[in-house]
Amino acid sequence: MQALRTRAVGVARRARPTTLRPSRSYASDSHGHGHHEAPKVEEGLGTAFYLFVAAVPASIFGYQISRPGANGEPSSFSKWLEQFDYFNDWEARNTRRTDLLEQAAHDKHLFFSAGRNTHVELKTPELMFSGSPYNVPAGHFANMDQVTAHYRKQAEAEEERKAKKLIEKRAAEAEAEAKST
Repeated sequence: MQALRTRAVGVARRARPTTLRPSRSYASDSHGHGHHEAPKVEEGLGTAFYLFVAAVPASIFGYQISRPGANGEPSSFSKWLEQFDYFNDWEARNTRRTDLLEQAAHDKHLFFSAGRNTHVELKTPELMFSGSPYNVPAGHFANMDQVTAHYRKQAEAEEERKAKKLIEKRAAEAEAEAKST
């Protein structure tokens, strides 16, 4: 059946009258044969020409201001550029920072190599036992009786020294008073 249907379509297609189709023109409008040229437009010299013309006097001016003075003094352009030269400031700042770092390293070595003073004056020995006496496992606090005794002995020695000094001072005052009378 398919073969008959395909042949019938082909015969019907050939039986139709073929009409000429007009060819499609893609031109938007037609001016005839004499209008093939684009309209005349005034053209300038362009920006490249004006840039070149401006570059010539600018380069001459730049050359003149970059020349050194008659006595060998630096040019005005060089003087102007030296305002933006931070090398000398940077060098001075770098030198100061290097000196500071070297001094800090020296101090660090000095502090690390110096002996530490382990003496701590204990003014209130009861602060040694300031922790809670309850719920303390055995062995967690050392016996501080020896430490307390040491500081008591030291305080007694200091009091004896002060008392001797006071007695000597009073004796000297009494002796001076005896000489004056």
